[in-house]
Amino acid sequence: MNKKLAAALSGGAVLVLTLSGCSDDSDNKVNDWAKKVCDQVQPQLQKIANANASIQQQTADNSKPADVQATDSAAFQQISQAYKALGTAVHSAGAPPVDGGETTQKEAVKELNASSAAYAELKTKVDALDTEDQAEFADGLKGIADELNKISTNGDQALKKLQSGEVGSAMAKQKGCQKPTGSASPAPAPSGSADKPASPSATVKA
Repeated sequence: MNKKLAAALSGGAVLVLTLSGCSDDSDNKVNDWAKKVCDQVQPQLQKIANANASIQQQTADNSKPADVQATDSAAFQQISQAYKALGTAVHSAGAPPVDGGETTQKEAVKELNASSAAYAELKTKVDALDTEDQAEFADGLKGIADELNKISTNGDQALKKLQSGEVGSAMAKQKGCQKPTGSASPAPAPSGSADKPASPSATVKA
């Protein structure tokens, strides 16, 4: 019942996950800016990858609704916190030293914060699902998966702009902005026995 959700999450747009290496020589100031951002980005990308992996692991047809709910809730909170931290990283780095850099930075930060709020809302909705009624729970997950698709397909223009041109080339060269390897057994592994949410900090609201 969680497969559609896992598929939607894995298709989500994530800052700099789509960046590929680029050999163009960029201005040193742009490279310095990219390093400042990317040094803070990598831990957050790993959190998102781990959260995605935890949902992927909880996709068996015989998974208990309560286990799925706990896993998804923890994963959404983790992703929400990661997006919030990504927004903070881009904000604290200042505007990239390129034409229109300030506008691009502000739009990217706005978008990242909006994604953080959207995932926090998904966590709230997952927590509210009735795990006693498996059919109703499955329908609820389908609705959440549809919302995930909207999050991933809408409102990512600012991030794409940030990842384009000179700034994108500089970020692509930074190890911290390159896609982390998927974790088969994520650090906050809420896989099979999730009697309680395995959230890193369950009381924190994004």
